[in-house]
Amino acid sequence: MLIQIPFVLALLSNVAPSDANLFARGSDSLRRVHHHAAKRSASFARDLRTTFGSIFVEQNSDTNKLGSARVYCVSSPSNNGTSLTNGTSPIPSSPATFAPTPSATGSQSNGTSARPTSSASGASPSGTSIPSSPWKVVQSFQGNSFFTGWDFFTGGDPTNGQVTYVDQSTAQKAGLVSINSAGNAIMRVETTAQVATTRQSVRITTSKTYTGGLVIMDSVHMPTGCGTWPAFWSNGPNWPAGGEIDIVEGVNDYTNNQATIHTNPGCTIPTSNANQLGVTGTLVGGTNCAAAQTGNQGCGVRASQTNSFGAAFNNNGGGVYAMQWDNSGISIFFFPRNSVPSDITNSAPQPDSWGQPMAFWPSSGCDPFKFFYQHSAIFDTTLCGDWASSAWTGSGIPGQEQSCAQRTGVSTCEEFIRNNGAAFNEAYWEVKSVKIYQTS
Repeated sequence: MLIQIPFVLALLSNVAPSDANLFARGSDSLRRVHHHAAKRSASFARDLRTTFGSIFVEQNSDTNKLGSARVYCVSSPSNNGTSLTNGTSPIPSSPATFAPTPSATGSQSNGTSARPTSSASGASPSGTSIPSSPWKVVQSFQGNSFFTGWDFFTGGDPTNGQVTYVDQSTAQKAGLVSINSAGNAIMRVETTAQVATTRQSVRITTSKTYTGGLVIMDSVHMPTGCGTWPAFWSNGPNWPAGGEIDIVEGVNDYTNNQATIHTNPGCTIPTSNANQLGVTGTLVGGTNCAAAQTGNQGCGVRASQTNSFGAAFNNNGGGVYAMQWDNSGISIFFFPRNSVPSDITNSAPQPDSWGQPMAFWPSSGCDPFKFFYQHSAIFDTTLCGDWASSAWTGSGIPGQEQSCAQRTGVSTCEEFIRNNGAAFNEAYWEVKSVKIYQTS
């Protein structure tokens, strides 16, 4: 059966959530058509990635991610029948709702105004008391119980990566997940010298969902090196209807993080001028954030800090990422290890004191509670795949001034990952904590 690609993407992006679930659960042949559509649209996004970086996702009933073409899109977990309600609407109009799955134990005034900022940033002077915060922890992942409250995804990699995602028991036995002596969570990829096709890896998704809130992730180390493609992100149901927020993402040897949103049609940003938006990053791609209308490119922002991703991030002791989702829009902040505000370390966050965010998508052009809802936070590390493979021969990106093909002497990403297990000794997450806050 022949189906035009734009028609499939438009259909997926405009169906109601209930219809989307039926569509997503169709036959294998229909799923292959969708994958083909994603791969076709990847050709455009791939060109942008070579200069900027970015890709796609979908969802199924097992917190699946079926995507490939985004300026990195990933798929949303299933809501498992749990609705986040503020009244009777399935899409709340106000922030701060948090819902468990059944099995789980300021407004923007105009199109170009910048996010309100404060002169205060960085750590507070020692001895200074921390004022109370309206943001209260609703879930905290850290220490020996870090992996409690996460589901281990075991489906095929939706971005065509050369990995096999394994369950928690398998990951523990293989040494892919652990809590180290510092009390930090470790998530690795397999480093066996040679493999026939794929390497084992880990992808975890929070069992609870949230609509609106403040997500703060403190990491000491993230996966890096040629062939790697790590991400920390969140997704809603029926992608792209529930929206996607990529907080941390990049490939290979990149040193500058890229944050991106992907939505249904109707979400835009008012300008590509970073100064007018009040962000420290650089906008990449366009101002239309609709996945179906942009070849899954979405609206991306690249960090200006060269220690915000990869080896440079790790060499600096890591840092903290914060995603704020409220009535003003969606913002992402990055703080290198030596600049983490004391209100964050004291679990009393004061976002208004943090200065300009790295990225900001204002509510004036994109209603944050219409285009985003019922999100789960996700960590994953894939190898090669649509983005890292396409960037294998690319150069000129911060951190990848020389292509991976030149640096390794191997012509393809897939060949490299199969025969060089030791090259992935640095392909691991070391996470101190993830905390999810809400105001009510």
